[in-house]
Amino acid sequence: MLALFYIFIGVAIGVSVWQITRIMDFRSSIADDKDNAAQGKYAIGFMAFFYAMMIYCLIFMNVVLLPESASIEGEHDDNLFNITFWLIGIVQFIMQFLIFYFTFKYRGKKGQKAKFYADSHKLEFIWTVTPAIVLVVLIGYGLWQWNNIMDLSDLEDPVVIEVYSQQFRWDARYAGADNTLGFGNVNFIKGINTMGVDMTDKNSIDDKQVTELYLPKGRKIHFKFRSQDVLHSAYMPHFRAQMNCVPGMVTEFGFTPKYTTEEMRNQSEVIEKSIGINKIRRAKGEEPYVFDYLLLCNKICGASHYNMQMKITVVEQDEYDKWLSEQPTLSEVIK
Repeated sequence: MLALFYIFIGVAIGVSVWQITRIMDFRSSIADDKDNAAQGKYAIGFMAFFYAMMIYCLIFMNVVLLPESASIEGEHDDNLFNITFWLIGIVQFIMQFLIFYFTFKYRGKKGQKAKFYADSHKLEFIWTVTPAIVLVVLIGYGLWQWNNIMDLSDLEDPVVIEVYSQQFRWDARYAGADNTLGFGNVNFIKGINTMGVDMTDKNSIDDKQVTELYLPKGRKIHFKFRSQDVLHSAYMPHFRAQMNCVPGMVTEFGFTPKYTTEEMRNQSEVIEKSIGINKIRRAKGEEPYVFDYLLLCNKICGASHYNMQMKITVVEQDEYDKWLSEQPTLSEVIK
């Protein structure tokens, strides 16, 4: 199907070039009714092709989209995307029809003159106020969702995690039993203290540094981000979460995982996408793909930017507690 898509694109480019060469010939001639009628029919033909391609993309290119949000807060991102998508889609569907149909219906004819229409305050009011109301609603919903993930003041027993970025890797630090992270700064980086944690801060003693994220299902995660060198961007696409990691300051957000890794792997969308990916990987002689949540960098931060990722595993609370209890504290590692 992808090859067919490329063929359609090639044909469209070829037709466009052919039409451009024909336009060059029109400079030395005057279009008659026959030419106008032909151009009108071409517009209808292109409209049919355009709608066929649009329907094809909607049905068969859906595989490139992300599956359902894996966080509770991300459901609102999906809602906002779907509302915007359908609004734009409906308007685009109608407007494209009008553009091509009117090109055909009102094509040039001998003795026929275009009607002059000065203005209509009523129409101008409608097409100004309607988009304004739609935008206010969409932006208002977006601001509410932004506050939903950014307001971390009233969280009850969250998991507090610091994510530390540097070219070209991620590290993470879990708050210990006190659920408070110790102070961190690049000036404290020395030896195995790669995250620059102030070990004189009593809150740092029970913190735990890891190279893989484990998250408990159904519990709010409070992320804090720091950067050692350049601007990075912590991107967790399946949770619909992204935040810049800025040198010299701490940024943060929070979300609540709603599917374990194993539950996500068993979703029909993920299974279908995995089958498609593995079909390509088999053809290349590569190892089969198994779905995992990932933390990626969404800023072009240098030559190895593409390789800057960390595995995220979402598990039930008891499994998370067991994993966390097995991780050494910084006071045990940094002596």
